[in-house]
Amino acid sequence: MGNRYTGKTFIGEIFAVLLGLVFLVPFYYILSNSLKPFADILSNTSALPKVMQFQNYVSAFEKLDYLKVFSNSLIITVASNVVLVIFCSMAAYMLVRTKKKISNIIFMTFVAAMIIPFQSIMIPLIKTAGNLGLLNSIWGLVIMYLGFGSGMTIFLYHGFIKGIPLELEEAAIIDGCSRFGVFFRIVFPLLKPITVTIVILNSLWIWNDFLLPSLTLQNPEFRTIPLATFFFFGQYTKQWDLALAALVMGIVPLLIFFFAMQKHIIKGITSGSIK
Repeated sequence: MGNRYTGKTFIGEIFAVLLGLVFLVPFYYILSNSLKPFADILSNTSALPKVMQFQNYVSAFEKLDYLKVFSNSLIITVASNVVLVIFCSMAAYMLVRTKKKISNIIFMTFVAAMIIPFQSIMIPLIKTAGNLGLLNSIWGLVIMYLGFGSGMTIFLYHGFIKGIPLELEEAAIIDGCSRFGVFFRIVFPLLKPITVTIVILNSLWIWNDFLLPSLTLQNPEFRTIPLATFFFFGQYTKQWDLALAALVMGIVPLLIFFFAMQKHIIKGITSGSIK
């Protein structure tokens, strides 16, 4: 009886479909207008393309130096995820297993840092990064992402690790395993569901980020896809036909990654909450 299909269920499904369509509207505008000549975009942005103009993608690919900016975005995203996963998982593990008041204070400090607006620390950050030689450097940007992403990453790992039985670690220690061995051989493999969730969420953020790279990467050689796309918006002209094609080329790799891995998001979060 509890699983019976009711009118409320039907209304809920209709509402969910309509809400989904609303979220898809921006993607329709981007995709349809990326296949139009510039004049057609100005005349009617809502209409479907009269003729599919794939030349927009060819021109955007060449002007962006797409392979270069794609590799920059990929290196930054992958490297940032690697350091976030390694350092934050170890930090969360020690905060959970060290039963001291200072551990709670440090953890709450990381959580509190999540609500600090980036704009409030933007100027001091760039000044400090300049003094440390981190500007115009991909690896300097990775270090900054480690700082900004640590709060949420440690928060997610912290909740998950609390559900791992301590007896597993005690057995490994009795067998002669070191502290690092216990973490990397016993604990870290058990963190796979939440690690996948963290990688997906951080990838969505880092890949699409514009503000921080625009402040730190002044050298055109280090441009990411969002920075390179901004190239089409000049002071007097806006090349919407090429810019929209560039946006599609920037979104597609992340969409493929997201759809391939999305099932792990709910799995990872619910696993942590149940444990």
